[in-house]
Amino acid sequence: MSMLDEIDRVFQLEIDTLTNVRKQLDVSYMKAAELLFQCSGKVIVTGMGKSGLIAQKIAATMVSTGTSAAYLHPGDGLHGDAGIIRDGDVVLALSKSGETEELLSLLLYVKKLGIQVITVTANTKSTLAKASDLVLFTPIDEEACPLDLAPTSSTTAALVVGDALAMTLMKKRGVTPEQFALWHPGGQLGRRLLLTVSDIMRSGADNPVVDSKTGVRDMLYEISSKLCGAVSIINDEGNLIGLVTDYDVRRRLGEDGDIFSKPITDIMNSNPTFAYADDMAITALETMNNRSRPFMVLPVLDRDTEQVVGMIHLHDLVSKGL
Repeated sequence: MSMLDEIDRVFQLEIDTLTNVRKQLDVSYMKAAELLFQCSGKVIVTGMGKSGLIAQKIAATMVSTGTSAAYLHPGDGLHGDAGIIRDGDVVLALSKSGETEELLSLLLYVKKLGIQVITVTANTKSTLAKASDLVLFTPIDEEACPLDLAPTSSTTAALVVGDALAMTLMKKRGVTPEQFALWHPGGQLGRRLLLTVSDIMRSGADNPVVDSKTGVRDMLYEISSKLCGAVSIINDEGNLIGLVTDYDVRRRLGEDGDIFSKPITDIMNSNPTFAYADDMAITALETMNNRSRPFMVLPVLDRDTEQVVGMIHLHDLVSKGL
């Protein structure tokens, strides 16, 4: 058997396992999802060895999708960490055999607290299954391990069951993209859904802006000193009346060579595209990119006063991972 054949064999065995587990979906799965949804405390996910690693992943998935959850190592639970369990919690235990010694010992404590237990197991006649309130049967005909020993098919089955429960709860709770973003502020989705233009724009002393009566030399100094490649032109009320970019300056120099005797209003773009400070940053990025020659800068206005309050540069948006 070639290496590719062996890889394919493992894939097929695990696919077959999931197919068999899927056929076991019954009212117990529905009851388990309802019990977890109604849980007023935390979902305590537990398991030993490889099942423990899967339990950690399930707990992490639940936490990140709106379900309060925590992983509890059974061994540590027997030596103090069981204190994390409180009234209103539900225990989700993973064990292929249902005879894991540490889990059974932990279960004695859990049952004394009156905590409900859901077990994911391949052995419905096991001690753990018999002591549980609900059993989610995951039949395992064969591990993908060539010796049929290393947890492979069984851990895949437990993982998918955990994912299915977590996603069902997420949908039942009506989690929105905005809520998801709040739980993942460091991820790209979080940044896209949370960051506004005002979070990124150059404002205050860093905002390149001059009034329309300013001379061209002072305008050029403002452009170069603020390192933005452009300057907003405002009227006496602080409203945007134009924009001058490096490109505008080079174009006028190429046309007549002398721009210093010109008023700014002869150089500026009098109808510039702009963004509002409360716009989403991703919207500003799309505005800048959705044209044949992308904008490098956008003046930023206050939506209420229409006054210029900042400047946003394409590089600033890119640097934020948008």
